[in-house]
Amino acid sequence: MTVSSHALEFYINGQWCAPSGSERLDVINPATETPCATIAMGNEQDVNRAVAAARAAFPAWSASSKEERIALLEKVIAIYQRRSEEMAQAISLEMGSPIARARDSQAWSGYGHMQETLDALRTFSFDTVRDDMLLTHEAAGVAGLITPWNWPMNQIACKVAPALAAGCTMVLKPSEVAPLSALLFAEIMDEAGVPAGVFNMINGSGPDVGEALARHPDVDVMSITGSTRAGAAVARASADTIKRVLQELGGKSANIILPDADFQAAVSDGVRRCMGNSGQTCDAPTRMLVPQARMAEAMEVAQAVLSELRMGNPADEETEYGPVVSALQFDRIQALIAKGIAEGATLVGGGTGKPAGLEVGYYVKPTVFGQVSPDMTIAREEIFGPVLSIIGYTDEEDAIRIANDTVYGLAAYVQSGDLAHARAVARRLRAGNVTLNHGAWTVKAPFGGYKQSGNGRECSVFGLMDFLELKAVIGYGEA
Repeated sequence: MTVSSHALEFYINGQWCAPSGSERLDVINPATETPCATIAMGNEQDVNRAVAAARAAFPAWSASSKEERIALLEKVIAIYQRRSEEMAQAISLEMGSPIARARDSQAWSGYGHMQETLDALRTFSFDTVRDDMLLTHEAAGVAGLITPWNWPMNQIACKVAPALAAGCTMVLKPSEVAPLSALLFAEIMDEAGVPAGVFNMINGSGPDVGEALARHPDVDVMSITGSTRAGAAVARASADTIKRVLQELGGKSANIILPDADFQAAVSDGVRRCMGNSGQTCDAPTRMLVPQARMAEAMEVAQAVLSELRMGNPADEETEYGPVVSALQFDRIQALIAKGIAEGATLVGGGTGKPAGLEVGYYVKPTVFGQVSPDMTIAREEIFGPVLSIIGYTDEEDAIRIANDTVYGLAAYVQSGDLAHARAVARRLRAGNVTLNHGAWTVKAPFGGYKQSGNGRECSVFGLMDFLELKAVIGYGEA
């Protein structure tokens, strides 16, 4: 694919412009371990320029009508659809997503979230009169948006679309690891005619750009998707100005397979869901909980599934699983796999090193451990790679206790042959999303977590609400 001609520029106040500094960063293709592009890296001076543009644009955009915002989102979506193949190619190149998945999941999710936000905006009532009081939802202000590399368009769309719909102006800092899709997205926003200053984008690191955004007194709300460590850093930087902080952070999601489930189907589905996106999904079901008496059976089924997974070059249409995103991620995953072996978990399949025939690229063997105890490192830390831990439980109460025994609370999964049974267990799990019996993911569901998985909810009307303030006007008069 052709890398954006704006890779060494930022998008500020409706124009592509040169950065303040001279720092550059190579973007590494994870399938080849070689540079595929070079981007400019920003600093606090660039943040100040972008925030000033967003602040200046806020009065007019926040006063725009719902019809104006609908019309703009419609334009953005139409251009995005026209350039969807370019987007898929960019995502595949920058983070190693197999091209088929980059089209039908990665690039599609950006469209799906924008369309869902548009639908939510069309039916949303910003004003309600109750007794003699007006309850009005107003734009929260200038938004700082920090997005990750693992689902680049999913997360950009989850933040930009509702911020636009709410009447906010914004500064986006995408991941510097996978910035090519964000550059293309900025081109789409420019082509759609977004008013100057409403949308701004700067590439850069978390410490240099992300924290400068969070500290800035003219930024009213920060929305970050990333690690719990990064979320905490943004919260600390935001504290002095008491700004709203929205965080979608880490996860270590439990997948409870109850005794009355279709066991083979549940285990097979659980393995594949864990390995999807090469394990680089924050709500992946990385802890599979099975009855202890059926541990051997679960390991046997998992081993069979591993033998069916098609890993290879992301450019190959038949590839299901590509490399992980970087050398840093590869090394961290390898260390945690080694830790699992050292702590005595049973290696069902996979392990350390690269798969045969894939010695170039950051390829990780899809790995399953059995007989994992809840106190092992691999059962507690977010690995963010294709690694599954199978944990045995004694009874249902034990399964629920293990599932909730984590600092995270992003997602959980329950498999049962009795839907009423699955529903009852779901109510006892401390997680923002609970999926029952292989339920399909949907852009309509609120997404966010409990505990150290963050604050706030993204997607649909729930994401829109996070970028709005509620004002009460008392004595307004009867409806």
